[in-house]
Amino acid sequence: MSGLDQARFREVLGHFATGITIVTALEDGVPVGFTCQAFAALSLDPPMVILAPARSSTSWPRIAKAGAFCVNVLEEHQEALCRAFAISGGDKFDGVGWSHGITGAPVIQGSLAVVECRLGDIFDGGDHELVTGHVVALEVNEGSPLIFYRGGFGRFAP
Repeated sequence: MSGLDQARFREVLGHFATGITIVTALEDGVPVGFTCQAFAALSLDPPMVILAPARSSTSWPRIAKAGAFCVNVLEEHQEALCRAFAISGGDKFDGVGWSHGITGAPVIQGSLAVVECRLGDIFDGGDHELVTGHVVALEVNEGSPLIFYRGGFGRFAP
């Protein structure tokens, strides 16, 4: 990182609280997914979102190949699920309840919200890629979000 200390960069940006998502898809009929903190609304017209998977992700290239994905916004009781999908390799879907969304991508049972997308454009983002998604379906459920702040998980209290 030119001129900036990576630890300081993480510390400062860690003061921005975010929700946590699991991005999923079906690759040749097999579910694939990864935990993603870098997710946001991009456009209202047309409805689009943006996410930023790490270039080191082994799951992201499989999701990109699928051409459609689902962003599952995690509910406050899904921290263990978040951690499981953050690890590379293994069968992340073992024991996880899910159903096919309208794009075919896995919709994880108990998610706070669901945003199904067709893959848009992919841009260079340094050690990440910036990915746009064209929203094709939305769902919202009862509950509160899982929050990530200063390197740890928390809950939202109004």
